[in-house]
Amino acid sequence: MAVTVETLEKLERRITLTLAAADINSEVETRLKKLARTVKADGFRPGKVPMSVVAQRYGYQVQYEVMNDKLGQAFSAAANEAQLRVAGAPQIAQKNEAPEGQMAFDATFEVYPEVKIGDLAGAEVERIAAEVTEEAIDKTVEILRKQRRTFAQRAAADAAAEGDRVTIDFEGKIDGEPFAGGKAEGFQFMIGEGQMLEAFDQAVRGMKTGESKTFPLAFPADYHGQDVAGKEADFLVTVKKIEAQNLPEVNEAFAKALGIKDASVEALRADIKKNLEREVKFRVLARNKGAVMDALVAAAELEVPNALVAGETERMVANAREDLKKRGVKDADKAEIPADIFKPQAERRVRLGLVVAELVRANNLQAKPEQLQAHIEEMAQSYEKPAEVVRWYLSDRNRMAEVEAVVIENNVTDFVLSKAKVTDKALPFDELMAAGN
Repeated sequence: MAVTVETLEKLERRITLTLAAADINSEVETRLKKLARTVKADGFRPGKVPMSVVAQRYGYQVQYEVMNDKLGQAFSAAANEAQLRVAGAPQIAQKNEAPEGQMAFDATFEVYPEVKIGDLAGAEVERIAAEVTEEAIDKTVEILRKQRRTFAQRAAADAAAEGDRVTIDFEGKIDGEPFAGGKAEGFQFMIGEGQMLEAFDQAVRGMKTGESKTFPLAFPADYHGQDVAGKEADFLVTVKKIEAQNLPEVNEAFAKALGIKDASVEALRADIKKNLEREVKFRVLARNKGAVMDALVAAAELEVPNALVAGETERMVANAREDLKKRGVKDADKAEIPADIFKPQAERRVRLGLVVAELVRANNLQAKPEQLQAHIEEMAQSYEKPAEVVRWYLSDRNRMAEVEAVVIENNVTDFVLSKAKVTDKALPFDELMAAGN
């Protein structure tokens, strides 16, 4: 029997499903008989519980399960016969009228849209590039030196200066009243490294061990602590200890301590350059990929299935709760998180996913085995034991699915860049690295 598909609005469709009441009753009876073989009830031996008792206890549950199974099968068969690509789960409601001996249901659902991608030759994409400079390597060397620095306590007569580590007690008040987070004892920070507000940093410079000072400090209007943002506080600071830093020399011993095999400064710088180039490559690719995806969304025409957006929104809310849980938030699984705040992002994700899928299908941009292997091996190079990392990826389907998704996105990026109007832009190394923080 041909399936009649009713178009309601845009992607919404409706079909009528019919089930024979006799088939439902027969399946319910069969399942109850099977259940009776193992069910337990007071006063009866296992397998000897009367069917009337089994039906009374489990009849509704079994009836519900049978109806769900039968409706699922009927809907799947009808959708296949009508060659429909169903997006999301259908909403099924029983009809009041049905032929004799039948049960009728309306299944309302959405279908996947037709995706029309415009001429990519008209799309405009800015493609960035960045290089690892000697200055970038020098800065990384300095970071490594600071990570391995040591400290020696200064003499009591010495004043705190740039690069010193100071240990202080402090208390701040606004209009004479203490405020949350405004007091600490034994607090350490490095002078001149931006760990404190500039006014606080400057006030401590020149102080000596045991010395106390009161000074005013105006919190910026955009300060992260909203309770004190834009307000002025008076701080009392007492210096408990001042330590001078000692940075290790950049020599063979330093290179060896960092695990460089031939323990030379040249090899150290080469290793740093290699690692920075890998990081730059991934960041540049991510930026360019984002620009391509923006161009794709702008070039495509399609209706977005509400069911898919709702599903993506639910996943994003669940992920937000999981993130709160990892941060130690109490009762994170019960946190009230408005789904609406995720809806625009969820809709974009769904839209982009449909557009990318169509572009991949139409242009054979699927990930090839050699691409997957190459991507995994490249990622593994940043680890101490690359071979183990490669095996770790290859041994798990979910991890391989993640790799496949990335490779497909890379293929899409390359394809679009080969068709679009591309403007190349050189981005300074520092700007690229800062953008990811």
